Amino acid sequence: MEYKDLIGKRIRWIADRLLTVLFSICILIIVFILFQVTTFATFHIPSDSMYPALQAGDNVLVNKWIMGARIFNVWDALEDKEVKIYRLPGVGKVKRNDVLVFNFPYPAKQDSLAMDVMLYYVKRCIALPGDTLEIRNGFYRIRGTGEELGNMAAQRRISALTENDSRGVVMESFPWSKRLGWTIKEFGPLPVPAKGQVVSLDSISILFYQHIIRYEQKKELSLRDKLIYLGDSLIREYRFKENYYFVSGDNMENSRDSRYWGLLPESYIVGKATRIWKSKDPADGHIRWDRVFKKIE
Repeated sequence: MEYKDLIGKRIRWIADRLLTVLFSICILIIVFILFQVTTFATFHIPSDSMYPALQAGDNVLVNKWIMGARIFNVWDALEDKEVKIYRLPGVGKVKRNDVLVFNFPYPAKQDSLAMDVMLYYVKRCIALPGDTLEIRNGFYRIRGTGEELGNMAAQRRISALTENDSRGVVMESFPWSKRLGWTIKEFGPLPVPAKGQVVSLDSISILFYQHIIRYEQKKELSLRDKLIYLGDSLIREYRFKENYYFVSGDNMENSRDSRYWGLLPESYIVGKATRIWKSKDPADGHIRWDRVFKKIE
């Protein structure tokens, strides 16, 4: 009996320890998930569109505290259903030249916005809500500031391009209107909307904002006899419900960014990329130690 009692006690002790370990593992998993959702996340860089700041094979740490983490129904997003996005309170603000990670807003077609929860882009913030952006001879300009924006070396290369020698770079740009004739060398002025801002709508301004008005209102927008209709209602001005941003890749000759697809909704932004925590050369698989823990600037 004493031997059986000893075995029983031993089994109970092992079971107790196993349950404790399993409980601890579950707690750690929950804490890790909460940390990923609310604080920091990591993303792999697959291309050179942000070269030289980021290279293919970099893994970046994204700070969600700056703007506040997003809360939404991931399962609905995965099924391409419409989702309502909420944000936790943030501890800062996005600034010009910050490097942002976001869901690409035009995964299906160029005439409407939709959030693909599995498709992430990383670009540099050029213009903030309320800014008026211009590109003059390839260089970014914000009215009222003399701040240098984006990759200046890349902008000098864009400045040197001509119609006869574009070196394979697509020169035509958002909003893809022959009437405006904007290019990646001569662009704007484009007022970037801020939440609550009211703009007058006409046959020109509707070209800038038609996609995001459809996105906000979930209604058809049309131009008839130089008049603008939202659904069946005639509108002459519009108040925006959300903040928007203009973003650019540092490798401007090989970057699909706001110059081509337009404005980025704030709700699509995951956070600010702050550091490279790991970097592996995709050609040979070797760790690039000189890039590990490098600050993203």
